[in-house]
Amino acid sequence: MSEDISAPLTQLGARVALPASPAEAVLERVANPHRGKTYVVRFTCPEFTALCPITGQPDFAHIVIDYCPAEWLVESKSLKLFLGSFRNHGAFHEDCTLDIANRLSAAITPLWLRIGGYWYPRGGLPIDVFWQSGTPPEGIFLPPQGVEPYRGRG
Repeated sequence: MSEDISAPLTQLGARVALPASPAEAVLERVANPHRGKTYVVRFTCPEFTALCPITGQPDFAHIVIDYCPAEWLVESKSLKLFLGSFRNHGAFHEDCTLDIANRLSAAITPLWLRIGGYWYPRGGLPIDVFWQSGTPPEGIFLPPQGVEPYRGRG
C-alpha cells in the first residue's frame, strides 16, 4: 500500500485565500522521494510584489530560489501563497529577500539554498539582494539565475 503524500497538506487542491501577511502564511512540505540524490530545485517568481515600509508604494522584484533538498520539498502552492502574501506587506528589499530564505530554510532544512532578489529601481536605484547558505554541494548542475542586472533603457 503506497503512502498518501497529500495527507498532511491543507492547501493543495483546496480553495485558499491569499494570506494577509507573510507571518500568517503556511509553508507546507512533502517528503523528498529522491533522498540520497543531490539535485537542484529552482523556483522563479518574476512578478514578486511588496510595499515600501515608509511610503507604502509598491516595490517589484524578480525572485529566483535554488535549493538542494534533503528530506523535504517545499509544496509549490504553499510557496506561491507565501510569496503572494508579501503583496500588502511593508518591508525593505533586503528584509523581504532574507525573510523568504529564512522561512524556507526553517520549513524544509535543505542541504543548500540560495536566493536572488532582483529588485526594480525606485528613486533611480535598483537594489539586488543575494544570499546562500554556504558552498553549493559538489557535482550539482547549477545554471546561472538568468536575470541580468538592471541597466536602464540604454
